[in-house]
Amino acid sequence: MMELSIGFSTCPNDTFIFYALVNGRIDTRGISFRPILADVEELNRLALKGEPDISKVSFHALGYLLDRYCLLESGGALGRGCGPLLVAKQHRAVEEFRGKRVAIPGLYTTAYLLMRLYDEALAKDTTVMPFFEIMRSTQRGDVDAGLIIHEGRFTYPMYGLEEIIDLGRWWEGLTGLPIPLGGIVARRKLGQEVLRVIDGLIRESIEYACQHGDDVMPYIKRHAQEMDEGVIRQHIGLYVNEFSLGLGREGRKAVGYLMEMARQKGLVPPLKNPIFCNP
Repeated sequence: MMELSIGFSTCPNDTFIFYALVNGRIDTRGISFRPILADVEELNRLALKGEPDISKVSFHALGYLLDRYCLLESGGALGRGCGPLLVAKQHRAVEEFRGKRVAIPGLYTTAYLLMRLYDEALAKDTTVMPFFEIMRSTQRGDVDAGLIIHEGRFTYPMYGLEEIIDLGRWWEGLTGLPIPLGGIVARRKLGQEVLRVIDGLIRESIEYACQHGDDVMPYIKRHAQEMDEGVIRQHIGLYVNEFSLGLGREGRKAVGYLMEMARQKGLVPPLKNPIFCNP
């Protein structure tokens, strides 16, 4: 049996997607998957070291990984109305936060890339912290603003915070495309046949979760930062969608557009290898 390590985050959309794959709920075609659960920025850094065979990564990190990895079709996080938000204790014009202290969820996150694409001056004084600490830190005034992701979209008002800018809305208005947040990469050296099998298994895992929600929920709750079931279901409903089953033409276009925009601004290295496992 082939054993492969697979990294994904503790966020509800990822545990929903990969539950069946790593818990023996589907036939994995002779492949054993060893899960590595971690914060998205930790996953980015593990992939930069070349450690996991397969991993969820931010699309910002993808720009630095294409020598070893390629992007699978399934399991990703793309969509509309799901982008990162810049929030603060009081609503002010976004320009007023140029040069201010901004908490970010990681240097390789797509959220940070989008903020820099929008306005590089917002990134002059950043503090990196785990995504689930950003809202509390902003509430306390440790930083002037926070760049929030994941379930923070639903819970930031509970911390007395207000939206400064929705970077997903900005992206959609600029491009007309869904916002690409994160995707699943796999080692190129696994070869096309194995990569196709893995892609298919991830789709099967998603389909299982969609059909067996009661079976999946305890696993999701065990790992979630936000335990409220209503928030968990909102999170899954927003981040698991048709693009999770397969990027398709529109999803691929969105990823390519983001990579090219970042490359032109010097925010990722020149793209020397194909992005997709299945060109």
